[in-house]
Amino acid sequence: MNLLLDNMSNKLHYLFSDRKFSEILNGSVWALAAKVIATGMTMVATVIIARFYGAEVMGIVAIINSAMLLSTTFSVMGTNTAILRLIPEHLVKLSPTSAFRIYRKTQWLVITISLITGTLFFFNSKTIAEMVFNKPNLSFFFSMAAVFIVFNSLMVLNTQAVRGLKLFRIFALMQTLPQGFNLMLLLLLSLSLPSLNVPVYAMLGSFAMTGISGWIIIGYVFKKRMQTHDIVVSMSVKAILTLSLPMFMSAAMALIISQTSVIMLGIFRPESDTGYYSVAVKLATLTSFILAAMNSIAAPKFSELFHTGQINELFRVAKKSTKLIFWTTTPILILLILSGRFILYFLFGQEYTIAYWAMICLIMGQFVHSISGSTGIFMNMTGNQKILRNIMIITVFMNIFLNLTLIPLLGINGAAIADMISTVGWNLLSLAYIKIKYGKTVGYIPFFRQA
Repeated sequence: MNLLLDNMSNKLHYLFSDRKFSEILNGSVWALAAKVIATGMTMVATVIIARFYGAEVMGIVAIINSAMLLSTTFSVMGTNTAILRLIPEHLVKLSPTSAFRIYRKTQWLVITISLITGTLFFFNSKTIAEMVFNKPNLSFFFSMAAVFIVFNSLMVLNTQAVRGLKLFRIFALMQTLPQGFNLMLLLLLSLSLPSLNVPVYAMLGSFAMTGISGWIIIGYVFKKRMQTHDIVVSMSVKAILTLSLPMFMSAAMALIISQTSVIMLGIFRPESDTGYYSVAVKLATLTSFILAAMNSIAAPKFSELFHTGQINELFRVAKKSTKLIFWTTTPILILLILSGRFILYFLFGQEYTIAYWAMICLIMGQFVHSISGSTGIFMNMTGNQKILRNIMIITVFMNIFLNLTLIPLLGINGAAIADMISTVGWNLLSLAYIKIKYGKTVGYIPFFRQA
């Protein structure tokens, strides 16, 4: 153990002392702090729901959240990833005003699509609840969620726009707003409104508050940077969609992979099973919040290095990001494996210990995701979005097949196995493609010599 700790300490010292890596590292400190705070607030809210509202309500929240995530992904149409690539590109080559024009056009496009998606979702909510989930009680929640799709879409787009501007502190703030508003509303409504629907109300309300806040913040930030003499190159909606649609496919496939288990548990199993599984997911993904923090800052840097022809520097920075992710997530992984059953019992109650083995499977998938590095971001930022799209499509079909096969046999453990295999699959396929095309890798396994 001492040898492991010494090795981790030496690796971290080497990473922190690299000045060329400092931009990502400094930004990641803010992103990581935000992720820690956001994760903490999410866990507090989860404990409150589990303890005071029960596994069934937890399952309903998980199903509605999955439905919102899927609807939002189709509403945003990949423009959130496209804007993350376009803003740094326009800032480097043109001007802040040019970047703002692209952002504003994208924003109105997202609003229009979100309103259409929300309307369709609203009028089909009863059919979805009864015909797909065989749970008529979900109809009310689906119809209410439809109203908030536009706010959630704006929240997603604005958060990525701030990333593109490399405003690390503002991005950190925006990362905490959804969880902060959710926890605040959950506490206030729980004290004033005696209803089992409070957790759903709080979640949807947080989307609205964050969407509006993001709109105000991003508009203010851009206006401070723009100058009257800025060079502006317009980009058509068609051109934006041409770039974003392959990214949309990749994002949609990744989301389907992550949410298929929840949706299918909602279809085949009681809401309580979905509730147990959602708790396992929240604990297992504690190992990935560092990856998410690094990706938050690395994406615009990858785009900048690639579009300025610094390929060797791009791989060096990407590899160092993965090393940092590995050496900081390993202790969390070990802690969850050794103490997971106790954590489930202590935080959520005896009934939730049933989710232990599902959590272990999910942790293993997240671990492979961590040592693979920022594969998805790397491919999107370097013009390989269509290949990533194809990889994700293959993985989605595999994921759906595994869930259909394993959930009826193994319940939440089957869902976790399907998720683990899918996560490992798309990461390894992406790594293989990067290695074949560039002769280098962004992945990292300690003690092995790699290109």
